[in-house]
Amino acid sequence: MRAALEQARAALAAGEVPVGAVVLDAGGAVLAGAHNEREHSADPTAHAEVLALRRAAAALGSWRLAGCTLAVTLEPCTMCAGALVLARVSRLVFGAWDPKAGAVGSLWDVVRDHRLNHRPEVAAGVCEQECEQLLAGFFAGKR
Repeated sequence: MRAALEQARAALAAGEVPVGAVVLDAGGAVLAGAHNEREHSADPTAHAEVLALRRAAAALGSWRLAGCTLAVTLEPCTMCAGALVLARVSRLVFGAWDPKAGAVGSLWDVVRDHRLNHRPEVAAGVCEQECEQLLAGFFAGKR
């Protein structure tokens, strides 16, 4: 989660919503990292999780990320939760809950839906206060 927080701080410095993500291999080594780039790229899909998954898949040469862990500072939305399920990510670790758009238990629970063919292990609330404070500070500055 520390590496994901570093990515979130980079997003903040770039004027993006401070969400960061990293994909780790089965041994815990970082395969790829990313932060939100929606403003910079004018791409509505440029969420930290999607970008990190794309980069990890490129690093491995496969879209299947079985054995990998995705660590992200904010509970994934429906798009990102769907992407990590489709990528066969084995474990999801996230920091802050997202009561407005979260899809890992807040509004929906995409990753635990038994109708899907893959369900990753989930660890929620890791470094939760630090992740929340980063987001709260960003949005307070926008008001």
